[in-house]
Amino acid sequence: MKKIYIILTHTGTNLSKLIKSYTKDEFSHVSIALDSELKQMYSFGRLNPYNPFWAGFVHEEIDNGTFKRFYTTKTRIYSLEITEKQYETIKNRIQEIEKEKEQYTFNILGLFAAGFHKKIAMKKSFYCAEFVKHVMDQAKIQTGLPEVAKPEDFKKIKNLQEIYSGFLSKYKQK
Repeated sequence: MKKIYIILTHTGTNLSKLIKSYTKDEFSHVSIALDSELKQMYSFGRLNPYNPFWAGFVHEEIDNGTFKRFYTTKTRIYSLEITEKQYETIKNRIQEIEKEKEQYTFNILGLFAAGFHKKIAMKKSFYCAEFVKHVMDQAKIQTGLPEVAKPEDFKKIKNLQEIYSGFLSKYKQK
């Protein structure tokens, strides 16, 4: 068995505050990591920490980029035990997207449609929750997520284990 990590965050940026005010949820962003140190953490979000309109596939880091700039980012981190095959499927799908990341865009229309529980899917385009759900679906992980997912929905996945809650900048692998 292997583990993946689901990272829910709220940076406090204007966009995340807008999302949070609309959803009334605690968190406005979700990422997936392949390791407990979060060195292999991925999502769709800001490509530049100073420009919310330039977004796409991101290899996120706690001490770099958006999370470094917004060091008071609140987080809740969960682990999920999966099979070796599921882990490899997720890893391979992320690597495929990373190799072609210039071809992928941030699904801004899908993000706003999700606020109305509507799905607007675009080829090679994701918002954060859509991306994490996609790679988990590819691995045939039974998540029970709705078709139109938002970050808070990930809390409801069966067998998730909360491993940390607090500031992302203070997270240290236990």
